[in-house]
Amino acid sequence: MAVWRWLTLAPLGVFVTYVALRGISESWDNDGFPEALAVKLELLPIIFPVHMVTGGLALLLVPLVLVLRGTRWHRFVGRIAAIDILVAGVTAIPVALNIPVTKISAAGFATQGITWMALLGFGIWHIRNGRVASHRACMLMMASVTSGALFFRLYLGLWKWVGVPKYFYTFYGLDAWLAWGLPLIVMAVWLRATRWKLLQR
Repeated sequence: MAVWRWLTLAPLGVFVTYVALRGISESWDNDGFPEALAVKLELLPIIFPVHMVTGGLALLLVPLVLVLRGTRWHRFVGRIAAIDILVAGVTAIPVALNIPVTKISAAGFATQGITWMALLGFGIWHIRNGRVASHRACMLMMASVTSGALFFRLYLGLWKWVGVPKYFYTFYGLDAWLAWGLPLIVMAVWLRATRWKLLQR
């Protein structure tokens, strides 16, 4: 069982690390940016790179915090991750709204940032009040929102293979919502089902 688990998690870990490091490196190595992102970088020369770096770090820090659960390092790394997510979430809003690709995509990215920070805030509030289970639920849902960066790139990659070019802007707008919204819904449903099972025992 352990072998199959590692065989499953190893490719996922490589993909997460690749996307995270790609996002961080693109904060300065951005010559290949598409025009829509190049304009954002020109208009937000500080905010945009900060968002890219902190967003990339979040992809590494959030899983690390979950892995360290139950150890003395969990709280320490969790605090670093919380600061990083707060910065990434705040900077996500102007990045999303400034010269958006579409209004729908701008709303999706901005809502993702707000949801991200809200779940973080609720998670901190719960743990400070001793509600460990509620804290865990909020952090898992926050992690699912974080995964939106992975799914967004994955869906874009699939679109290049099978998508119809004239519908790109429609797809892009939907991707900005589905990439993080779908994982969040799945996680919320799973948490609710798991809680119900525990209550039945």
